[in-house]
Parts: sequence; structure tokens; C-alpha cells
Amino acid sequence: MISTCDIEPALVEKLKQFRFQKFSSKNAAFVLKIDKKTLKIEEEDVYDSISLEDLVEELPENTPRYIILSYELKHSDGRTNYPLVFIYWSPSTAKAELHMLYTSAKGDLQQKIDVMRDFEIREPESLSDEYLVSQLM
Repeated sequence: MISTCDIEPALVEKLKQFRFQKFSSKNAAFVLKIDKKTLKIEEEDVYDSISLEDLVEELPENTPRYIILSYELKHSDGRTNYPLVFIYWSPSTAKAELHMLYTSAKGDLQQKIDVMRDFEIREPESLSDEYLVSQLM
């Protein structure tokens, strides 16, 4: 697969470590952005123990991002697991060329980091516990 953007092997390795890391609990998120000048996918932030509301506050209002989220999912029988999900944060207010750039690199990135359960979020209120639980159960 030919990608419009490069991702350094060191970042792929860091994402794999994130995938198997033990977190304090709650949700953990690894946020990635594309450097438009170099066309490289880069780490922006890593959060341990962040609510979805706080994560939405940290994300840019007008620029797409990729989020690898270890989500705390509590089951009705008392079990808790942490599925890894890929979120394409693509605000409806972002410029069309940014949407196209991020969309064109998404598939290759997902394949390299091996996170196939994905969601596209356009409106901030859509990234909620109610939404993720309804999609993951």
C-alpha cells in the first residue's frame, strides 16, 4: 500500500509498546498528527488516565488527528477490559485539504500499527462514553 505520509519505524515501535503497556486505569490515549511540510506522521501527545471529555478538550477544533485509545470498558458482569480503538478525529470545521490528507494516510497507518477497530468522529459531542460503549458491546 502506498501512503501519502511516512511513519518512522521508531514511532511504530512506540505505538506497539503503548498497545501492551499497563496503565494506571481509565482511558489512555496516544494522539498523532501529520506534519504538512514533511508529510510525516508524528506523536503529538500521550495521555494516561484521561476522560473522553478531557480528551476532546485537548484536541484541536479545526484540525484532524489520529487517536489510539485504550478504552476502559466495564461489562455488566463486573469484568473490565481495555479494547484498543483507532479514532480518526476529523472535525467538520477542518479544511477540505486536511481532511483529504488525513484520510489518504489513515489506512496505511492502521495497517502498520495493527489497530483495525476504528471510528470516525466529526463532532466533539460524538466522542462520548455512551457512543463507544454502544459500539464496543
